[in-house]
Amino acid sequence: MTPRPDRQSWPWRFRVACGLLLALRKPDFQAARTFAHRRFPHVSLIRRGSRFAKWALHQMCTIIPDAMRHMTIDPNVSRDPMWLCDPNPLANHPWQHHPDADLPRQSHTVVIGAGFTGAALAYHWARHAPSDQHMIVIETHDPASGASGRNEGLVVVGRYFKMVRDTVRDHLAQQRTDLSDTQREQLARQFADRYCRAAYHNAQLIAQTVESEQFDCDYARAGWVQERQADDQPALDESVALAIEHNWTDWTRISPADALERTGMQLNHPAGFSKAAASWHPAKWVYGLLERALTKSNVSLFTRTRATRVEPLDPGYRVHTARGPIDVQHLVYATESYTPALLPRFHDVIHPMQEQAACGDGGPPAMKPHVGISGAWMFCGRYGPRVLFGSGGSRLPDHQAGRNRPSRFLTKFIAGELKRLFGPYQLHMTHEWSGTVGYTPDQFPIVGCVDQHAAYIIAGMCGSGSAVSFNAARCIVNRILQRTSEPDDYPEPYFAPTRLLDPQHHVWPDIDHEGSSK
Repeated sequence: MTPRPDRQSWPWRFRVACGLLLALRKPDFQAARTFAHRRFPHVSLIRRGSRFAKWALHQMCTIIPDAMRHMTIDPNVSRDPMWLCDPNPLANHPWQHHPDADLPRQSHTVVIGAGFTGAALAYHWARHAPSDQHMIVIETHDPASGASGRNEGLVVVGRYFKMVRDTVRDHLAQQRTDLSDTQREQLARQFADRYCRAAYHNAQLIAQTVESEQFDCDYARAGWVQERQADDQPALDESVALAIEHNWTDWTRISPADALERTGMQLNHPAGFSKAAASWHPAKWVYGLLERALTKSNVSLFTRTRATRVEPLDPGYRVHTARGPIDVQHLVYATESYTPALLPRFHDVIHPMQEQAACGDGGPPAMKPHVGISGAWMFCGRYGPRVLFGSGGSRLPDHQAGRNRPSRFLTKFIAGELKRLFGPYQLHMTHEWSGTVGYTPDQFPIVGCVDQHAAYIIAGMCGSGSAVSFNAARCIVNRILQRTSEPDDYPEPYFAPTRLLDPQHHVWPDIDHEGSSK
């Protein structure tokens, strides 16, 4: 595919199009199906198919060939995420340095998973638990090897008020048919208010912790700019108005000129802007939390220790692992998209959704560092000499959670989006990967007890794990330790798993007929 021509020619277009067709694999077709559904909603299957075919032909013959004049692909592209290129200080812990270490057979609490959530649980436990109450964190691979090490590198303040209201309201139409439209609207607003309250506090806690602990995780607060096209402007206006009405004003709009100054994006319409979002190195955040927790004698980490099943005891639980069982009093699932594979009743409650990204040296010269950037169909950011870019994808079967099989077609499509937003560039792609995040049917997290006893879960964060995990972990640790000196931002009527597992018997929030308020 080299040398790249200075301008497009039909032989070049033909070569690129043929290369795309010959390289199509299952992930490409899965991504295409999802993209067609999102780009052409509310039309018949036949019309959607014809519109998508026309769009795909234009991409293959015009947009992508043009983009491939600006991006070269290394013949040995790595599947390792950009965030995991450097050595993991907690790889194969504790056996890397203590090969004779044994997995304990008893513990006060076990956490399954060592990503954002598991690391946060360990950190809060180390700060507050008595020395005689031990927590064990077990991880199938190494810390941050899942979605926590495969994302776009943003600390998001969370979904804005309108977005949460809309997804919850749509789901309430199915779950709460006993309510009127007005009542469902009000209840959905209450859910959005509770989400924003927890997410804003989460962002504040992370900023305070990075500063107080002096974590070396490249934390930089420059906000997050999100492109909105012409058809999206009425929704953007409404979302900003709702943010002002309910006093959750991190979310606002900025002009194309302001977006250009902040990001380098060339936009024709106002964009959405999250003021307090920050960029960071997500894996280093996980390492920092765990390393600080492990300085205390009541926290242990065992990597490369797969949990195979959980057996209820009376009282407590037996966590069966590849290295033997552990009997515990309390259990926390920090497994996000992996949860249904371990707990089958969460099938159709937590959906493993594939997202993918790539990175390389170079990129658009105008792209500013540190700020979060989202186009209509992609995200990107500059981190040192590298530019990261990616997009969302499709739901996967439960057993494929964590799959690392990105769509190359989607990567090349995003290369075209980069040129649309930033103009010509040169980039040499060296890494390309995918991971899975957990989505719930109402796109609202679940935080709470899974069995009315002593097993807890934090999951369904819908790609916004950095907006939920740290604060939610604090609240779950406080519940286990029966600490009531701090506010609990995840009340059961809103966040408990029964909302989705057993909606008929879930204790729903009372409807505030006077309206929700901060």
